Amino acid sequence: MSIRFSFNVDKQKFIGIYMRTSIIVIFLLFFVAIYSAAVYYVYSRGIHAFAPNQPLKRWLTITYWIVAYMFFAGMILERTASSAFSEFVFRIGTFWLPFLLYLLFALIFIDIVRGLNYFFKFLPPATASLKMIVASIVLGVVTLVILLGYINALSVRVVNIPVSIAKTVDGDKKMRVFMVSDVHLGALIGERHEKRLLRMVKEQSPDLVLICGDLIDSEIAPVVRKNLGRHIQEIDTPMGVYAITGNHEYIGGINQSLNYLKSINMTMLIDTVVTLPNGVQLVGRNDRAAGGFGKLAQKPLELLMENVDRDKPVIVMNHQPYNLDEAVAAGADLHLSGHTHHGQIWPLNMVTSALFELSWGYLQKENTHFYVSSGFGTWGPSIRLGNRPEVVVFDITFKN
Repeated sequence: MSIRFSFNVDKQKFIGIYMRTSIIVIFLLFFVAIYSAAVYYVYSRGIHAFAPNQPLKRWLTITYWIVAYMFFAGMILERTASSAFSEFVFRIGTFWLPFLLYLLFALIFIDIVRGLNYFFKFLPPATASLKMIVASIVLGVVTLVILLGYINALSVRVVNIPVSIAKTVDGDKKMRVFMVSDVHLGALIGERHEKRLLRMVKEQSPDLVLICGDLIDSEIAPVVRKNLGRHIQEIDTPMGVYAITGNHEYIGGINQSLNYLKSINMTMLIDTVVTLPNGVQLVGRNDRAAGGFGKLAQKPLELLMENVDRDKPVIVMNHQPYNLDEAVAAGADLHLSGHTHHGQIWPLNMVTSALFELSWGYLQKENTHFYVSSGFGTWGPSIRLGNRPEVVVFDITFKN
């Protein structure tokens, strides 16, 4: 009987892994097909303007297709043989992605105008020189937009949020909490960003620092290679530094990620509740991606908080801001999330706004205060358009 039960469990587990793998493979094939079609469309529209002669066309074609697939090559190299070279390839590849996106938008717009001109004849004849001028203007504008996005991604701001919670604490009735999410330490986010984060913490002098997921990017290899995280462990606050998992810790391999985070003395809260010296209860949730990677799924918040004292303040750290009403029903006072980057690059903010009730910023529902951070770092290209990177400082006042 027990053997049959064990067999059934193993069979179900195998089927689950097979289904997840199949879905991932199908998604990747679909993505590569769509991506390749977009790459070819931009190539076919641009090569005629920039390559009037055959030798130049050949070299431009080779260069274009190499750059177009550097992102995928960089991801594979970072996973299999992380090095300065793989980092270079990955960096070029990630910058190419927004170039492709905005060139695609520009060319679609131009083709719509050309289609209208076919019927209404309002444009001058399309000579070779005119094509070169238009193509140069488009490339120049897109380059300028990407450059501004890069500068914006480096301009991390401090957001101050005052919060009043009608519950008692021991000692001081005020508390300063420094929250950061989505640092994404790895191939592209390195020691310079880490030092900046440490400096910002020191400038704000918080009582508590909370890291709300995705401290590590998708691959752990460049983090280990560059010994990242050593400056974060220099953070010294009266009530400590706590972190939770994000989906990227699971993408890069949760066991390796946790081992490394523990090696830099990071206190991880994985479906765990701790009580701070002033009586504030800190609830750190496991990321909801855990179940999809064959790990123990995220506990329901109500179950996780079953032994929490509702008369004392409760702060919940939850990387992905799904199902906000769950936190309201559980009696959380402050709920902190990241994950969305608010799309990071326009118009993807429209996608995150459609997926999440709160994609970026502050919201209060009944007695629960919510904040979703746009994040400190970036995933993929070091570019932000339509939002800014941030850290958030909460000045919390408790009931006298």
